[in-house]
Amino acid sequence: MAPGPAASADKFDDDDYPAYSMGRAAEILGVTPAFLRSLGVAKLIEPQRSSGGHRRYSRYQLRLAARARELVDQGVGLESACRIIILEDQLAEALRLNDELTKRNESA
Repeated sequence: MAPGPAASADKFDDDDYPAYSMGRAAEILGVTPAFLRSLGVAKLIEPQRSSGGHRRYSRYQLRLAARARELVDQGVGLESACRIIILEDQLAEALRLNDELTKRNESA
């Protein structure tokens, strides 16, 4: 049974839905497929696989890859760029949780 319109709309809004093939992701970012594969080897992004085994990337993963490209273009090594991005992501999540807890405590 095919997903209904509501299920399809949810996928459009889901940053983690693996909507982009490797070729399309590389085209959007202006990188080579090899660059995307290197981000997988460096453990920055782990694309999902289609039923045929092809890599599929989400919008969230494309944002991480774009940030990696930005840092690499500035002369930062790939491994260092990936570590920076992981730390930035962890900091953003910690700040989000801190904000959530602060709001919860203020309303209590």
